[in-house]
Amino acid sequence: MSIELPRMGHEVTVCPDGLTAVAALERNSYDCILVDLDMPGLSGIEVIAKAKQLSPQTDAVVLTGKSSLETAVAALRQGAFDYLTKPCKLVELQSLLKRVAEKRQLTNKYLAIKRQLERVEGKSQLIGASGNMERVRKLIAKIAPTDSTVLILGETGTGKELVARALHDQSLRADMPFVAINCGALPESLIESELFGHRRGSFTGADEHRVGLFEVANGGTLFLDEIGELPKAMQAKLLRFLESGEIRRVGENESFTVDVRVVCATHRHLEQMAEEGDFREDLMFRINTFEIQLPALRERVEDIPQLAAHLMSRHRSGARPRDELFTAEALRVLTAHAWPGNVRELANVVEHAAILCESGPIDVADLPNKLEARRPRSGAAATTISAAPVATGLKAHAASATPQTLREIEMQVIYQTLERLGGNKPRAAEELGISLKTLYNKLNQSQGSLERSA
Repeated sequence: MSIELPRMGHEVTVCPDGLTAVAALERNSYDCILVDLDMPGLSGIEVIAKAKQLSPQTDAVVLTGKSSLETAVAALRQGAFDYLTKPCKLVELQSLLKRVAEKRQLTNKYLAIKRQLERVEGKSQLIGASGNMERVRKLIAKIAPTDSTVLILGETGTGKELVARALHDQSLRADMPFVAINCGALPESLIESELFGHRRGSFTGADEHRVGLFEVANGGTLFLDEIGELPKAMQAKLLRFLESGEIRRVGENESFTVDVRVVCATHRHLEQMAEEGDFREDLMFRINTFEIQLPALRERVEDIPQLAAHLMSRHRSGARPRDELFTAEALRVLTAHAWPGNVRELANVVEHAAILCESGPIDVADLPNKLEARRPRSGAAATTISAAPVATGLKAHAASATPQTLREIEMQVIYQTLERLGGNKPRAAEELGISLKTLYNKLNQSQGSLERSA
């Protein structure tokens, strides 16, 4: 087995007895253990029981020369996946290990779906017929069938995760998991465990084994959003994976390989960060095999009516003509806005209007006050938001005819600050006098389930 199993593509650790096997399980996790029932020190049944404590996700296969029904039943009751009688044929063992691998893939798919449901993620759709969006679609169609890494660039709220999903859906990995994580939304101390997993007891609070997102995404795609927020130590570990395909769980000594396509996204300028020493230059080149630049919503205003209708369909069942959803005046106001929050902000505005207007087309009166006061410029559909100081923005709202809630004013100030700083969240948080984590929390609370919109 030590010779033939690696030829089949498996990574093998050989242990001469049960005690050595338990010691190996205390150091590392395994997908499967092949256990003889009669061994010195500890029996196979005892090893399986210990393995279930140390590594619950590990499957066990019993090898025994005793083909009695009692032995097989005892092993299965202890949690064994299956058993083989000695001498077993390699073809039988290969078939059994294939079933173990298929079970692991199904488990990973389940975990991926569970996490996606927790994030309330919807179906990916790239809406819009503008030239900018057509170029994005054509690029996705060419890149998707490859396994190359992709870097998606664009302002906050432009739909970078939807592009990543489109890449996955059009790839050969479409039937495998798509797993997304926001690198800036987790504390630095938890990112490594979230990505690579950990063993129970490897650090304070690690009360159980955790499967990392790389392992969950095995065979599929891992989307690293806000890659510019990844700490330098984790940048080195990500680079190591991209170069070797190997990962190592926190608290373990041995690495193992996974088959994962990595897609990254950021609104930050990685070249400038690399020059300033905040991002590894070698990692920047490694993740940028292909680059997709997403246009801001103000750069494709012709898509706004179609986008607004699509977003409204979430709140009103049944397909309806656009003029039954929005009045011409409402669409004029929508296309006149600068949309510093891009499609995400548009989704928020549509939800606001849908709640106020229960029936009939959306009119100007149903739109938020910040849009109602705007008028289109002569010869152009889009306007540019003023980079006025925060105090001026508050004064303007205080003088408006219809008062806004404090939450609406707060979010507008945040969006204005982000727009003025080119979407730089760390600088915006510093200027607003709040932590970066608080800024992310406010954005997530405001947008909620609308974060996936495009």
